[in-house]
Amino acid sequence: MSILNGRRSVQGKVVVVTGASAGVGRAAAREFAHRGASVAVFARGPERLDAVVREIEAAGGRALQVAVDVSDADAVESAAERVERELGEIDVWVNAAMSAVLAEVKDTAPEEFRRVTEVTYLGSVYGVMAALRRMLPRDRGTIVQVGSALARRGIPLQASYCGAKHGLQGFLDSLRAELLHHGSSVRVTMVQLPGLNTPQFGWVRTRLRRHPQPVPPIYQPEVAGRAIVWATEHPRREYWVGAPTVKTIAGNTLAPGLVDRYLARTNFDAQQTDLPIDPEERVDNLFAPPPGDPGAHGRFDDQARGSSAQWWVRRHRGTLALGGAAVAAAAAAAVLQDR
Repeated sequence: MSILNGRRSVQGKVVVVTGASAGVGRAAAREFAHRGASVAVFARGPERLDAVVREIEAAGGRALQVAVDVSDADAVESAAERVERELGEIDVWVNAAMSAVLAEVKDTAPEEFRRVTEVTYLGSVYGVMAALRRMLPRDRGTIVQVGSALARRGIPLQASYCGAKHGLQGFLDSLRAELLHHGSSVRVTMVQLPGLNTPQFGWVRTRLRRHPQPVPPIYQPEVAGRAIVWATEHPRREYWVGAPTVKTIAGNTLAPGLVDRYLARTNFDAQQTDLPIDPEERVDNLFAPPPGDPGAHGRFDDQARGSSAQWWVRRHRGTLALGGAAVAAAAAAAVLQDR
């Protein structure tokens, strides 16, 4: 990946984004296109993939859509082969595909746990394997895993999703150590995200009687999309995006037992609106993509934040540190002049 102004520019690079037809994946695909990348978008629903391709091309990028279920390892490998034939060598691979079941453990069926694990955990593992087959012989490339604060801290009603994201945390720890052992230049980074306003909450399978929602405060998926591109251009081990992510991970590190009690008291209600639903009549996306194209956003636009002050500070901390040092030096000079 080329270096531009101290960063690894994605301009002219070939990027794969899984789960690209909605939410975080779609926002990231558009952001890569805005930065001049060629983007291959993977998802199950061809109707939404058509829409993503139009958005990428409108942003000035080249696009390739591949209808694929990431839980099928052979299909992911075939999709990667097609990308290299039609767009060129893959420089960046972003795993954003996910699924979940919003229910208590006692109310979740074995086949539902299996499906969430196959998509959210194994789908990312298969993506990494396909990327490594191409990146390792070239000794270059970047793999970005879309994570969550819930990769570090499980919450009630989301055991299927939290378990899969926890598994990815351990998987990537092992992979990084292996890459370091071999002196590989392939980079791996995980981006831990807060609650986001994505269509996921409109089509997640649930046993709840009220409409699901992300735990507030809620952020727009474009916050995540920009962070993913930043992580690609400035790869490091892990990024935390949003103050809630920092609080969740830090709080669980310091006092996990207290966090258990806090979540038990607050998070059943925090993950539901007041709008009643019938979970038996609700169309979900666990085993098949729902019809229609909601875009990248869910139903919480009126609550969602379009930026994160924490993430802005995180990206500019070097400049802020220099500015702080300059202010301190000026203050010291003023004190000396007054003597």
